[in-house]
Amino acid sequence: MKNKFAALLLLCFTAAFAQDKEEVREMFWGLKDPEASVKDVPDEWKSESAVIIYEYNYYYYPMFYPKSGFRRRIKLQDAAAVKDFSELSYKGFSDRKRNMDNDMIGIRIIKPDGKEIEIDAAKEAKTTEDDRKIAIPNLEPGDIIDYYFYATVTDVNSIFDSKEATLSDAYYPTMFLRVELQLDKKLYINLNSYNGAPEFTDLPPGRKGDRRLEIKATNLPKAGRERWLYPLVVLPSYKWQIGSKPYGKPDKEVANGRVKKVLTKDDMMFAYGERYRPFGDMVHIENFLKKKTFANDAEKVRAVYYFTRHYYYTQYVEAFAISEAKIFEPWELYKKPIFMDSEGEFINHFMAFLKDNKIDYDIVLATGRFNGPMSDLLLSSNIEVMLRVNTTPEPVYLQFFTPFTNADQIPSELENTDGYMLNVLKRKKVTDVESVKLPTSTSEDNKSIVNSTVSMDKDFTGLKVKRESSFSGHLKEDEQRSRLYFFDYVNEDYQKFGTESVLERVRSDRKQAQYKKEYQALVDKFKDKQMESFKKSIGEEFDLKIENYEYSVKNTGRFGSKEAFIYDENFDLENNLVKKAGNNYVVELGKILTGQLEITEEDRKRKLDVYMPFPRSFENDITFEIPAGYSVSGVEKFNKNVVNATGGFTSTAKVEGNKLVIHTKKFYANYFEPNKNWAQMIDFLDAAYQFTQEKVLLKKG
Repeated sequence: MKNKFAALLLLCFTAAFAQDKEEVREMFWGLKDPEASVKDVPDEWKSESAVIIYEYNYYYYPMFYPKSGFRRRIKLQDAAAVKDFSELSYKGFSDRKRNMDNDMIGIRIIKPDGKEIEIDAAKEAKTTEDDRKIAIPNLEPGDIIDYYFYATVTDVNSIFDSKEATLSDAYYPTMFLRVELQLDKKLYINLNSYNGAPEFTDLPPGRKGDRRLEIKATNLPKAGRERWLYPLVVLPSYKWQIGSKPYGKPDKEVANGRVKKVLTKDDMMFAYGERYRPFGDMVHIENFLKKKTFANDAEKVRAVYYFTRHYYYTQYVEAFAISEAKIFEPWELYKKPIFMDSEGEFINHFMAFLKDNKIDYDIVLATGRFNGPMSDLLLSSNIEVMLRVNTTPEPVYLQFFTPFTNADQIPSELENTDGYMLNVLKRKKVTDVESVKLPTSTSEDNKSIVNSTVSMDKDFTGLKVKRESSFSGHLKEDEQRSRLYFFDYVNEDYQKFGTESVLERVRSDRKQAQYKKEYQALVDKFKDKQMESFKKSIGEEFDLKIENYEYSVKNTGRFGSKEAFIYDENFDLENNLVKKAGNNYVVELGKILTGQLEITEEDRKRKLDVYMPFPRSFENDITFEIPAGYSVSGVEKFNKNVVNATGGFTSTAKVEGNKLVIHTKKFYANYFEPNKNWAQMIDFLDAAYQFTQEKVLLKKG
């Protein structure tokens, strides 16, 4: 009986995903849009590598298991485009979780003489570890590739989904675009278009009474891949959010089919006013605070934040690594382990601490600058939540932690934005919501300082470099994420908070010795990968071969927003930077200052505004040890000074004894620059790049 029921359930489940291949084929290749069969492109785009003649994007939301697909018809106009489309990837079609066996793909090639060649996608697909790829043979410039993809999403058990996209493709111009959205009539929708994009219009209902909407656009230039651009803020785009319940304050008109176009202050109050409540067992925090005194509440809040980060997060990091490596199962060593892995858990727990300690606080809701202003907010997934603890003389902002977050530091994307603040009366209940301007930072707050000592190797064929790198503010956390592995910081936390490591919890001496050996082997394996990764990164930074690489952490920078993350590196650079000139040597010393942008002619024609992640500065001290018996010339070329309202680059160089000492500073002053200021930015970016091209001459005698 059970087997019959299971078979019936499987049959029903399979039927839910089943879609006739011919039906899907007709759905995409049978489209009646006249643009779907166009072959020629406008003269203005004949010089483009490829042109999207026609694109149709389809999204369907029944009550369960959303489906989506697209068709693209692309004219390939040069060898680069032929290379780009000579292989198509299932993973490239969609990053949503799904069963690739149920994906439906059609590919055909239209030759210039009109001959059509259909590719058997199922036969030609080659499966890799996590993808499938289809080789497209015999492509030539002038061909049209016309393909579709259709899939059922399996990572959504109940309807809640959002979408945001620009109309323009990043790489190719588009002649005609159509986006169709279909959803069960019982579902709610937030939907809007931005930056000059056309409005969505209603289509006749689907056969089951489903609601249908579409947006159409023509002659879309390629968006390009410009640096320092927020596409959703600048380019024509659209967003939507689908839900089985309305998001925010109930609205009878929305319930009757009207589209909701913005989330308001009242929506925030309704959606978040009851969401968070002081909740959590405070015994661990109370034990931590015993016999401790603090100068003020702000100091106490910071201390508890770092303790919470350790007790409910980093003390389990080793356990996860040990478990995943199957050394042993460590969880039985903990009494009721609580791993805090959600924003809501953190906020509720910290609210409970603040309530018990009679420290006032509010809840802050904000959205990243790259999403657009809060006044245009539409998607709940774009909302970030923080606590603002109202200590004196300044409040302490707290975000849900990672191993590297600090108290007093809000996410960089939320700085200098307008948000909403939920006022919490007597640390218990949200009573009101008000607009708030979030703090800013300066280029001095977000700073990189690199001190490099450079010397010739004994054969005068290459350079030896010793450097110390220090990162603070928003430059710090990205570096920590890429540079600090768990073994670089967990012992620091164990010592600071007096907790036991995983292996110290193993009471059997025999097992502990065995596990320590296996764990050390695991750490050594990670360290080898770490060093190889860093060596590769340095090689890419200098675009040179690196030898004898060494790395060590001096300070993790994890216990204070003003505390820097510092590490040392030693390495040898191959001889590309040293050229023999008779008895003398030319040294391309400027290239020690890596990462400077070369502004191309195309870059100089920028038409869009400039959106920076945050103000920031980069200082470098380069000390070049002049070999005995040599003098140095060309020093004056390393003196540069370009500073204006957008930022600047300055450098000074002087000889002190047997050393050439160079100091540089580049900084970006603001979060945003209007396009009219782009020329000023180019001035100091050019100066920084020119510095990297400068050389010194080592003269014998």
